[in-house]
Amino acid sequence: MFEGKQTYVNLEGADRPLENPISQGTVETVRLQRLAKMRKKVIEHDCAGILLYDPLNIRYATDTSNMQVWTMHNPARYCMVMADGPVILWDYHNCEHLSEDHATVDQIRPAISCFYFSAGTRLQERTKRWGAEILDVMKQHGGGNTRLAVDKCEPEGLFLLKELGLDIVEGQELTETARKIKSRQEIELMDWTIKVCEQGMWRMRAHSIDGKTENEVWAELHYENIRNGGEWIETRLLSAGERTNPWFAESSAHVMHTGDMLAFDTDMIGPYGYCSDISRSWTVDLTPPTPEQREIYHVAMDHIHHNEALLKPGMTFAEFNEASFQIPEIYQKNRYGSALHGVGLCDEFPAIPTHVDFAKASEGVFEPGEVVCVESYTGAEGAREGVKLEIQVLITEDGHRRLDTFPFEDWGWAGAG
Repeated sequence: MFEGKQTYVNLEGADRPLENPISQGTVETVRLQRLAKMRKKVIEHDCAGILLYDPLNIRYATDTSNMQVWTMHNPARYCMVMADGPVILWDYHNCEHLSEDHATVDQIRPAISCFYFSAGTRLQERTKRWGAEILDVMKQHGGGNTRLAVDKCEPEGLFLLKELGLDIVEGQELTETARKIKSRQEIELMDWTIKVCEQGMWRMRAHSIDGKTENEVWAELHYENIRNGGEWIETRLLSAGERTNPWFAESSAHVMHTGDMLAFDTDMIGPYGYCSDISRSWTVDLTPPTPEQREIYHVAMDHIHHNEALLKPGMTFAEFNEASFQIPEIYQKNRYGSALHGVGLCDEFPAIPTHVDFAKASEGVFEPGEVVCVESYTGAEGAREGVKLEIQVLITEDGHRRLDTFPFEDWGWAGAG
């Protein structure tokens, strides 16, 4: 815990990357586990296979990675996992060598890019060639089953697959439910990502000083992530002072001043593609809080720890909501959108709203092996500042275990309740 103004933060080993404890054997085990879980879902839904375009789903099923952010908006690589047949990866031009050593991939073929940026006026021509190849795979390896799950697909392609006689099954349920439960080895990878993230947070804390810009502080997290083999950060959610309320202002050239509240949400995709999604708030130059800052921080702490304490296997989402922290009315207008959400390679199912919006929630039950992020944002409408907090929690066989370890501010918080 922290108390008062702190001008020095111990960054042991800050001159070099952290020592990676993950063995190649662990990585190989995770690859095979995840592919097996994806195949199991394909079989459970009576599909011949699943066509994956979402880079995170391809990563989950095969652990192959190629220009992940770019291919999120340029569908230039795709994969088919057959229920009783090969895993075929279609990769970007001249990228076949990137996945040659992956035991999860049986065939690598050149992708046919069926989106306008790449195809232009030849879009229909390319889409027809693409559809013929997908249909051929289904005929060869589908055993007569015409049901094909698809997670995402360009409209032209989806229309064509239906015209070719395939029965398209909505695939996001398959992928989200396959990814929901983590193995012991997956938690090892996630623990490592969290350690890298928290090292970046220490670096951010050390640079939270008067005269720095939000962007300068935010860059410290990126630096630590990238040099330790991490991949990207999904948002830029860091703000200071009056920009913390309402929430969701992204980092900017705004100059911070001593005593301003600084708040952030890491949303960090780290080593091996796993997500560390943690939020903290503190004051610039780590000064003691004002009475207003202390009050909103205490409410945020109550919120986080009350909801964390509820988590256990077998609890339904409705039961969680019924017992969850009731946000004081003064903070409801600027509330955060969710009480908690799943996390793995990124934010995942479920996304459970706060009690205010729970009527919109999905049904479900917490299960052992699920990892969730418990969130809170506290800022009154019209007030100057707000506080963002978030923790990452594993549901265990007999309760839960918090995965992140970065301390909260010791501002006289008395405990949840």
